[in-house]
Amino acid sequence: QVQLVESGGGLVQPGGSLRLSCAASGVIFSIRAMGWYRQAPGKQRELVAVITERGSTNYADSVKGRFTISTDNAKNTAYLQMNSLKPEYTAVYYCNADVQQRIWDTRTNEYWGQGTQVTVSS
Repeated sequence: QVQLVESGGGLVQPGGSLRLSCAASGVIFSIRAMGWYRQAPGKQRELVAVITERGSTNYADSVKGRFTISTDNAKNTAYLQMNSLKPEYTAVYYCNADVQQRIWDTRTNEYWGQGTQVTVSS
């Protein structure tokens, strides 16, 4: 199994910054992609940003230019740097990973973290 542990959430004022971290541990041969999703109250979970093992990134239109996703492959950790935060970004942020667990595996498995609350409010 693989565990994803998020950290870095909290309360921040509009215009402020936060940096989320997601550390993956367990049976991991390679991580094909890691991503961040968020779910606001009463809304569906949505993609915020994703990064592949080759470093390709994709962002939701609403966060382009404000958020940056990155990884430390040696630590199996993903980061989400969030700048110029808006109240509408308030949500639970979830980490997601697409993992090849063993060298002989022909499929990957998807894992989720428990989520970290981000609240943007004055």
